[in-house]
Amino acid sequence: MAYPKSVRMVEVGPRDGLQNEAKTVPTAVKVQLIESLADAGLTAIEAGAFVSPKWVPQMADTASVLAGIKRRPGIRYPVLVPNMKGFEAAVASGCDEIAIFGAASETFSQKNINCSIAESLERFTPVVEAAKKAGIRVRGYISCVLGCPYEGDVPPAAVATVAAKLLAMGCYEISLGDTIGVGTPAKAVAMIEAVAEVVPREQLAVHFHDTYGQALANILACLQHGISVVDSSVAGLGGCPYARGASGNVASEDVLYLLNGLGISTGVNLDKLADSGGLICDYLGRSPASKVAQALLGRRKQS
Repeated sequence: MAYPKSVRMVEVGPRDGLQNEAKTVPTAVKVQLIESLADAGLTAIEAGAFVSPKWVPQMADTASVLAGIKRRPGIRYPVLVPNMKGFEAAVASGCDEIAIFGAASETFSQKNINCSIAESLERFTPVVEAAKKAGIRVRGYISCVLGCPYEGDVPPAAVATVAAKLLAMGCYEISLGDTIGVGTPAKAVAMIEAVAEVVPREQLAVHFHDTYGQALANILACLQHGISVVDSSVAGLGGCPYARGASGNVASEDVLYLLNGLGISTGVNLDKLADSGGLICDYLGRSPASKVAQALLGRRKQS
């Protein structure tokens, strides 16, 4: 298959990237990060999560973050919700899109959200129904689509089963996540082809972690097989708290550089995106994990 003419980048840094940080990130810094990402041209920016502050303290200020950003036409600021309580908080904050999440691995589901895959889907059914009535879009996430820290390889058929249920439930798009970053291009394509039998390709997105350095190769392979939505995290922020040693999401800067090189339109400015990564990394006191950002920063210092 040919590459898509355009790709929609979904920025997950402010939520998935920051949720596991040990250092508390103030609301004002998060707002500044989201605003700078919007300035870079991103049209889908995960703004936070309405989850228990006991388990995810970095997301405790999501309502304040949403109140602090200047919402712009054409940009969506989805938030993750785990249940009806989270959904109600999202509605109160004026959200127009939420994300729900499941897993393709039973053990991961138990470790992550303390219930089986079937139970997790049952839990989200009333959430999706309420969202439909409120005119709120729902995106679905599936974790461990290429491997599980507890079970090892995950069969593509297992991913397809969960994806089909999320689609039937009412998710407009389903993001397929290699949570522990163990996937390779051949396995990624096999998984995509299995899921595409039950979910249209135009309703699929990919979400790769770069633990083994395969994320960009996996994305390239998936682009060749009809995928045109890619999740990424500015500066490569993030990781999985339930998968020891799993490094962060693929860096948005690296994904954009790849897409630019293929002549694929995104509407995102690379220099401004790198500046966004530099902003949050300066606060966190470390260099971006993005190879592209490091190269750009190095060039600027030399000039």
